[in-house]
Amino acid sequence: MIETVVKVDLPVDETLQIRKMRLQPENGGNGRRISIVTGIHGDELEGQYVCYKLSDYIRKNMKYLAGTVDIYPALNPFGIDSITRGIPAFDLDMNRIFPGNTEGDMNEYLAAQIVRDAAGSNLVFDIHASNIFLTEVPQIRINELHKDSLVPYAEEANVDFIWIHGASTVLESTFAHSLNAAGTPTLVVEMGVGMRITQEYGDQLFAGIVHLMKRLGIWKGEDFDVRTPIVSADNEDVGFLNASTSGIFLKNVEHGAVLKKGDLIGRIVNPLTGTVADEITSPADGWLFTIREYPVVSEGSLLGRILYGKENSV
Repeated sequence: MIETVVKVDLPVDETLQIRKMRLQPENGGNGRRISIVTGIHGDELEGQYVCYKLSDYIRKNMKYLAGTVDIYPALNPFGIDSITRGIPAFDLDMNRIFPGNTEGDMNEYLAAQIVRDAAGSNLVFDIHASNIFLTEVPQIRINELHKDSLVPYAEEANVDFIWIHGASTVLESTFAHSLNAAGTPTLVVEMGVGMRITQEYGDQLFAGIVHLMKRLGIWKGEDFDVRTPIVSADNEDVGFLNASTSGIFLKNVEHGAVLKKGDLIGRIVNPLTGTVADEITSPADGWLFTIREYPVVSEGSLLGRILYGKENSV
């Protein structure tokens, strides 16, 4: 059943609606609930496929549903319609205004109503993609303030990597932090690339969600095997590769590659002079979990991230 989470009136007799698909047994279920949220950033589309696949799968197998599944595919519908990261016209990153304020402006009001609606879930997935510049392996990012409650779920979500951040990097105005701080466990997923859909990654996360639904008592049907992720709880394990000069970056490996120290990752070339401005090599043995996708770079541009000391990929 499609439900309206929040609706506000706009000029010229228009309305803005944020809607969700609620799936539950006819008897209302056992009171357990999982929420799948995406579309906070309008240029991050990987979650759209996950929402479609999960909704389609459950609707075809409703006899196995024991609890409630809420699917929120578009928290920032105007951003998705206009391929804009933030909320159009306001030049505002929606993921910087949570938990919102029911007495605030329109955007704060929307944020507050979204948090109110998702709060109380037994588990929330907040699905993001990378931007148009980078490609990421499927990963869950957790701040250390909530690692004890979230890591056990993340380890069964079928992602490749769990990255635990220090508390100093936490943005308290995000959707996930607002829910976690209020006691609703929320996992932040990053995968793929901006403005695109990587179906392979969507299928992978879908299997992890169904697996966790089974664990939570929401699903009685088929389970899926999940992979064991790499976990990094120390930011010193992660190395950042940055461009030393401007030019065109031509990658030599794909994200997910296992590297040895000195392996060629890519080159920065100068199309005008026909020369190689720099060669980017791995500073140590490790696993490349982020790689530059958009080839135009300036000095300092992020080219990739390496998890040091990992000799085997997942």
